[in-house]
This record gives sequence, C-alpha cells and structure tokens, in this order.
Amino acid sequence: MGQVVSLVALQTLLRADRANGLTIALANGCFDILHVGHVRYLQAASDEADRLVVAINDDHSVLKLKGLGRPILQAVVRAEIVASLRPVDYVSVFSGDTVTELFLTLKPDVHCKGTDYTVEAGPERDGGKVFGGRTAIVGDAKDHSTEKLLDCIVRLDTPDEVETP
Repeated sequence: MGQVVSLVALQTLLRADRANGLTIALANGCFDILHVGHVRYLQAASDEADRLVVAINDDHSVLKLKGLGRPILQAVVRAEIVASLRPVDYVSVFSGDTVTELFLTLKPDVHCKGTDYTVEAGPERDGGKVFGGRTAIVGDAKDHSTEKLLDCIVRLDTPDEVETP
C-alpha cells in the first residue's frame, strides 16, 4: 500500500529512493471517483519507473477544473483511495491547475500522462526539458470518465428516466 505524504516528506522519500538507484515516475489527476480508466493509467504509469508518485489535485483546483458539484470526494479521501492501489508508492495533494510546479520540484525521471494527451501537447511538456525528464503517454483509450460515471448514477437514481427492458 502506498503512502499519503506531504510535499516535504515526499521530497525526503524520493531523495532516499534516488540514493538507492531507483527511478521515479509522476502521474497526476483529480481521481474524483475512481474508475477502470484511472486504474489502467496508474498500472501503466508504474511500469515506467521503480517508484510511482501520484499527485492529486486539491479540492479547490478540482472545482475550478471540473465545475460546480465537484469534487465528489474530498482530497484526503481521494488520496487514501489512490494510495491503496498496488502500483502506487506515494500520493501527495497539490494545488493549482497543472502539476508544473510540483513537477519542477520533484524532477521525476518520467512524467506519465493519459492517452487524452500527447507528448507535444501536455500542459507540463516543457518541464522535463529543463532537467532531462521524459514524458510517457500511458493507459488505455480515454473511453472512461468520472463525468460518464456520474451521468450513469444520476440516470439510475431517477426512476422516471430509467429505461426498462
């Protein structure tokens, strides 16, 4: 099981990991309601390095990115859920619209982005050039989303809108 840690603790852990010759991958996202797309993304990200760090958007940035009614789960809860996944080593909550500042602070060997991005078009695409990190596009096709999952829940929760066979 992974650990939910502060940025300061994360930096200390990563220094020790690097001293032991381990490589670091960074994945990030909101992870508001965990679904199979998230799991596949994190499994693939963990294959890119020895340690997987997952940066989770704080509640304010999720609201800003996703709109009213989001997040569904608070950041501390989302972090605990993600940390419970086997491929994850460390989880830290960050603020801001992108993970650029954290990326530049941690200097991972690889930054893992989902298949809805490209190496050339990711929001943090230039950060790795500063210190030699690379970007990897990982996971399955972006056929899954929290928004789709929420839509299904709403439809099932409204009896007059549920189709019967």
